[in-house]
Amino acid sequence: MTALIEIQNLWREFPAGTEKIAVLKDVSLTIEAGEMVAIIGQSGSGKSTLMNVLGCLDNGWTGTYRLAGRDIATLAPDDLAELRREHFGFIFQRYQLLPDLDARENVEVPAIYAGASRDARRQRGEALLERLGLGDRMTHRPNALSGGQQQRVSVARALINGGEIILADEPTGALDSHSGKELMALLKGLHAEGHTIIIVTHDAAIAAEADRIIEISDGEIVGDRRTRDDRPTAPRTPDTMQRVPAWRELLGRSAEAFGMAWRSLSSHRLRTFLTMLGIIIGIASVVSVVALGQGSQASVLERISSIGTNTINVQPGASAADRRSNTIRTLVPEDAEAIAAQDFADSVTSQVSSNAQVRFQNVAAAGQIQGVGGDYFRVNNRSFVAGASFDAASVESLAQEAVIDTKGQSTLFTNGEDPIGQVIIVGNVPLRIIGVVAASTNNFGPQSNSISVFMPYTTAMSRILGQSWLSAISVRVADTADTATAQAAIEALLTQRHGAVDFSLQNTDTIRETIQSTSQTLTLLISAIAVISLVVGGIGVMNIMLVAVKERTREIGVRMAVGARQGDIMQQFLIEAVLVCLIGGATGVALSLAIGWGVSELVAGLSFIYSPATIIAAFVSSTLIGVGFGFMPARSAARLDPVVALASE
Repeated sequence: MTALIEIQNLWREFPAGTEKIAVLKDVSLTIEAGEMVAIIGQSGSGKSTLMNVLGCLDNGWTGTYRLAGRDIATLAPDDLAELRREHFGFIFQRYQLLPDLDARENVEVPAIYAGASRDARRQRGEALLERLGLGDRMTHRPNALSGGQQQRVSVARALINGGEIILADEPTGALDSHSGKELMALLKGLHAEGHTIIIVTHDAAIAAEADRIIEISDGEIVGDRRTRDDRPTAPRTPDTMQRVPAWRELLGRSAEAFGMAWRSLSSHRLRTFLTMLGIIIGIASVVSVVALGQGSQASVLERISSIGTNTINVQPGASAADRRSNTIRTLVPEDAEAIAAQDFADSVTSQVSSNAQVRFQNVAAAGQIQGVGGDYFRVNNRSFVAGASFDAASVESLAQEAVIDTKGQSTLFTNGEDPIGQVIIVGNVPLRIIGVVAASTNNFGPQSNSISVFMPYTTAMSRILGQSWLSAISVRVADTADTATAQAAIEALLTQRHGAVDFSLQNTDTIRETIQSTSQTLTLLISAIAVISLVVGGIGVMNIMLVAVKERTREIGVRMAVGARQGDIMQQFLIEAVLVCLIGGATGVALSLAIGWGVSELVAGLSFIYSPATIIAAFVSSTLIGVGFGFMPARSAARLDPVVALASE
């Protein structure tokens, strides 16, 4: 027979404090293909350690180990994983089935890591379970199977990739006598088919079923005898399954990792939700803050746009913060006329303002009195819904005419009267309404309940206010002129006329830029604060994943034993972390949308604007958090020693 396993001068030592204890001492043995060998010894004799070395689960030994002529000591972890899935089949005393998978799925796991096609592994797995009398239990999970049935599932799993060498560690130890006899009969049948069977046991009766008994005591082989010599005359040709191309194998393993990750998250729903909570809060905060900032900015810019584009306002006082502005009275109608004569001026209006009571018949309301020129409505982009504006003749003649806004119309004319031609009393001055304009949206503070009444500025100055100076001058710059150039020209003109800079200019473009810059800065600042919660959520993901690795150490050991690569283990835990963060990110975005809708419904004038870029950024962020904070737990899982992992409780 061909020498399949050759071990020479093998030592295995384990640390014990500052010393080392030798569990295997200078072990040498040869096992031929097709043999049925029993390794017998008392507890602590080293027989299980020897089996772990033979099965390429333990690589902390010294000496020589050759499998079919291949030097095991020179192989990397993934090469050892390949040997385990291509040549070995493990039957453990405690079955070591994955609790979240049914019988058929448990059997298929080694074939997935071997790259078998889905149909091929499904057909072979079902055929093996049928052969072992489990045809009606394929979809049952381990907790719904008896001990004997679970052990037969583990036998089917050991055979799915061919099972050239079957390693059975105390295979009958957890079975009743009847199930134990059935299992031994099954192993003898596999031996008869040409499988190499290696059984580790302390039971002499079980060992007697083998063709060869190797006795080990205190780490040394003390006996090696044959009980019979009926070995097969030729090595067994392993069964093969259809393999898929490398790229499809990678996809298949990824799909398996995704499925296991999903099962793990689904089976621990509360823990999964608590893990997601930090991500949900962080993503919802960031998306909501950005959306609120964009909505507020858009609202303010819309109000600025309602004033009109390319608009320059002239106000008394050297700056907006000049405390003397209320006492400066050098801004006069002649200044407005001088500006209107310039080439860059599209339209110019003088302005004065005050407050007064407005009455129509028995209805009275607080009013904002605006004395303006005829071009006021063009300068400020105000549209008429009825009637028309007053003209230059009305300004020159101090006409007692007025234009009201739609808010004033609904307030004063409660019976639906046509306001055009009606006379209202402003203070003590009667004015005839000649037009109605749409209510203004260009206010940046709290909404006022006052109605707006516009009249010629000359009428307001002489008949109501009794003053000769203006409160402001508004200039609309022609579309063909440069706003900055026009602003410089106005400044030079008024400085020349006044002999001093006792006025200030406000450019709507400058206001817009300032508001945009301030809004973006505030949004960035608040977003940075919200990102902190994302980081905290990521740390939570990492901690929970580390706990998950600890809880599932035995599962990791089982997967490694049946051939999972380190990359397969890392991929599975990374997918779990990314899934947690992606689902948390999606939930966070949904929560943010709900918050935006609710706030918009409850608070008038407050809007949220969600951009696709922000939502995409949220998902990218959650993915990066999953990868970044899930990497350490995943790497920790991938680097576990298979023997240590299998022995964990």
